[in-house]
Amino acid sequence: MTSKVAVKDYMTTGVDSLPYNISVGEAIELLLKSKHAYFPVTRNNYLVGVVNAADLLRHYKTPEMPIKDMTGRKLIVARPDVFLDDAARIMFRNGLKRLPVIDEKGKLVGIITNTDIVRSHIERATPRKVDMIKNLIEGEHRVKVTVERYDVPIDKLHPTQDTIYADELEGRKYELKRGLAEPLIVVKKRNYFVLVDGHHRAVAARGLDMDELTAHVLEMDKDVELGMEKTARERNLITLDDIKIMDYAQHPLVEITTKLIERKHLK
Repeated sequence: MTSKVAVKDYMTTGVDSLPYNISVGEAIELLLKSKHAYFPVTRNNYLVGVVNAADLLRHYKTPEMPIKDMTGRKLIVARPDVFLDDAARIMFRNGLKRLPVIDEKGKLVGIITNTDIVRSHIERATPRKVDMIKNLIEGEHRVKVTVERYDVPIDKLHPTQDTIYADELEGRKYELKRGLAEPLIVVKKRNYFVLVDGHHRAVAARGLDMDELTAHVLEMDKDVELGMEKTARERNLITLDDIKIMDYAQHPLVEITTKLIERKHLK
């Protein structure tokens, strides 16, 4: 799978912007009513600058000041066809969390953020894992496996992992709320789905009262019991309720990191 995806593949369109001829006071009012802390400034849909909450707060004592007087700094922008990885490097080098996206005429057509960058890397990494699982099932069970991507019901998931970690579970809830969680990997059976990868995400989604999650769905040309499915059945793993949440221990990676930090400070 190629990594040469473009900014246009992940940018947000329909971006909220501020007209260049309003005042600081008017912009603050709009800011307070919005969920955003950053606004492109446009004139007839052409990008002429950007302002953020900090810019407006610096000038709150002069509410009559036009915001166009605050937009003289150099703008760093992206074009829709620029490779996403190149845009990410520009953002990293300049310490930016977002870039306005303009067309060849200078009109604002979207915005790309750090969150979009992270989401793109997650989505590009997952298919490699799917291919590995697909090849493993085909080789072990002599079946033909096809892969689809669609939403699956959470209450139809049969787990294959008996424990998850509470700290990672909270992290997955945060990711789901921000739209950052990668798709599950499941195997479709007649009336349920074997959950191969994504147990923390599935339990987190259920805790957020979500009914469905996007998944890479592996469909076999004949119904066979998978090895992982048999092992789960023997361990009485039938529903997500059967998964034990380890709330008294951190995820091993976190634990190892903590120990390394403690060891460093003890020297």
